[in-house]
Amino acid sequence: MRLLVLGGTEFAGRAVVEAALGRGWEVTVLNRGRQSPPAGVRALRGDRLAPDGLAALAGADAEWDVVVDTWSAAPRAVQESARLLRGRAGRYVYVSSRSVYAWPSPAGHDEGAPLVEGARPDAGLTDYARDKRGGEMAAVDAFGAEDSVLVRAGLILGPYENVGRLPWWLGRIARGGPVLAPGPRDLPLQLVDVRDLAEWILGAAERGLGGPYNLVSGPGHTTMGALLEACAEVTGGRAELRWTEPELILKAGIEPWTQLPVWTPPGTDMYDAVHSGDVSRALATGLVCRPVEETVADTWGWLQGVGGVVPLKEGRPAVGLDPALEAKVLG
Repeated sequence: MRLLVLGGTEFAGRAVVEAALGRGWEVTVLNRGRQSPPAGVRALRGDRLAPDGLAALAGADAEWDVVVDTWSAAPRAVQESARLLRGRAGRYVYVSSRSVYAWPSPAGHDEGAPLVEGARPDAGLTDYARDKRGGEMAAVDAFGAEDSVLVRAGLILGPYENVGRLPWWLGRIARGGPVLAPGPRDLPLQLVDVRDLAEWILGAAERGLGGPYNLVSGPGHTTMGALLEACAEVTGGRAELRWTEPELILKAGIEPWTQLPVWTPPGTDMYDAVHSGDVSRALATGLVCRPVEETVADTWGWLQGVGGVVPLKEGRPAVGLDPALEAKVLG
């Protein structure tokens, strides 16, 4: 298989590249060249926000079986690349987000749930949900519903994470001492290892799948307790997890998801949207999710290799809880 990845050096894009190389695929990447792609790929340079940012593709004497696009900003970048590659690629995979569902998305929502009003495919930057939906529309407009795959990803964790959610928990728990652990301990979670996401994408391309897919584990694949206890185990067991009731956390003004990454309080619209989706379509088409302990251990190993410093994605705010506020709540 011949694969073109738009990006290919960070998190999801890099995982797709590494998985494809592992399958023996022929891989081309297009990016700005700020980070080096894995060895063994054909590297093209281009800035999708620049007027001539796709010139390297226009001049490349190549066709591809599948394109994978992880763009998360102005949808016109997806429109321009999809239109350019129409006729030169067999399938267009756009890594979207479950944020495209209209708020609040109820527990058990599947791919047929109502969607946000997307930004126009030729629009500039608006907001994350509308931009992702606009990107979906641009992909479908160029490749059609049968030859475009809309990967509506949920919570993605794993090595190379450039959002900082799991790395923050690992770093906090590695420091040891009492740790505010948001309860309940048995709170079910939905998440997907970035490598499992990548393998599903490549399998979808091989099988000729099309349309939208919620891409995350089944509800209850793991729990908040299993996640944080795995963090404590791999970092040396110096931390004391103090499970704290959601009411106390919220009363203290702590923001779920951002100040306490991954966690959302049960019984809320946020919890239903993030951790209660129907992913039967992805599971029926080959999604296999590894144990959370493996995701945690491999992310910790990667972090040690980069000196514990997470290269956050450009424009992403830092996540995590201020130590003073944590100590106050624990007290």
